[in-house]
Amino acid sequence: MGISIGMVGLGSFGTAFADMFMSHPMVDRIALCDREPDRMAPYLHKESWRAKLKPTDLYPSLDEILRTDLDALVIITQPWLHAEQCMKALEAGKHVYSAVPIVSLPDGQEILDWCDRLVETCRRTGLHYMLGETTYYRPTAQFCRRMAAQGAFGDFVYAEGEYFHDVDCPGCDLREVQRSRTSSTSGKEWLEEEKRYERRGVEGGPMHYPTHSTSGPVSVMRAHAVKVTCYGYRNRNGDGYFGNGQISNETALFEMSNGAAVRICEFRECAGELGMDGETFRIMGTRATFRENQWICNHRDTPPADMSKFERVTLTDEEMFEPLPPEVAAAFKDALGIQGEGDFIPSGHGGSHPYLVHEFVDAVAHDRHPTTNIWEAARYMVMGVMAHQSALKDGERLDVPDWGDAP
Repeated sequence: MGISIGMVGLGSFGTAFADMFMSHPMVDRIALCDREPDRMAPYLHKESWRAKLKPTDLYPSLDEILRTDLDALVIITQPWLHAEQCMKALEAGKHVYSAVPIVSLPDGQEILDWCDRLVETCRRTGLHYMLGETTYYRPTAQFCRRMAAQGAFGDFVYAEGEYFHDVDCPGCDLREVQRSRTSSTSGKEWLEEEKRYERRGVEGGPMHYPTHSTSGPVSVMRAHAVKVTCYGYRNRNGDGYFGNGQISNETALFEMSNGAAVRICEFRECAGELGMDGETFRIMGTRATFRENQWICNHRDTPPADMSKFERVTLTDEEMFEPLPPEVAAAFKDALGIQGEGDFIPSGHGGSHPYLVHEFVDAVAHDRHPTTNIWEAARYMVMGVMAHQSALKDGERLDVPDWGDAP
């Protein structure tokens, strides 16, 4: 027997996931929720949806869909709403998938408080929370976790994670993203709420959305941050996007629980990127290093290394991806209207979207913790929160809190 899922939020990002959640073989019923009714109506007329979506399963508010008997909710709404809406879903007895980040707010202490409340609620209720962090399921991260599980890296020494996303980036203009988000009903409400932070003199920064850069090193090394020092670059050209000379770029160095050092960059005012990708990570161990799709290994079991075994291999995404279950891949291929006889090729943020959908559905169906559960997700998030606090204190070395592993 399958599960029932409600999709909350059908904007541009939510619609990218809707067909896959609907078509997953373990989903028997799907419901929709959006404050803008015209976003839901088209799905009633899609032939592929008729078996799983009933006309009575369209809801104009979160409160209404919370009163249903659905097993789980997929919340892909505005980032400042995520934590509160996820809390309401958990308290209503529903498993929950949240778009990234856990929450986006100017006040770091409020972010920490939300992390604490979500951890406590998941522990108390036994319900599952999953953060839809795309980097976790990029092919590079999948490959590196496999190699780490085999011990192929040796001892971890150093890692880098980065998200270089200039405010005027072609293809994803952050000014346009901001305009789009604040033009909706909830966006206009946020503009009023934002004034409350401005009156308090609270200053946010790019490290309050760190998960694209932190999740790769953390998930591969299976270690968490214990200390951080961070420095910020403040905007100097009067760009209104960054307020009155606020921090636009932040660079942090972390001491990790396994003894490694990790450098994280979150930049929103930069010309292009360093390396081959603006959203990536690199990991170095005593036996092997991974960077830009290259696996470099000395195979040193005991010193000195046998250089005849040294290897440097460039890998393709296809070689690094893990296979989805055949029936899931076939269902996704049909739902997305992909033609041809070839294999299903994962797409969306480096191919991560199908894996995120399958992981959440499978975790709920089998009552297990998803990979990016709240304990794991909190580790990604608090690294950024404490890094920003350090930057506001001119690089002061600060402790990074941790809630432990999933029980």
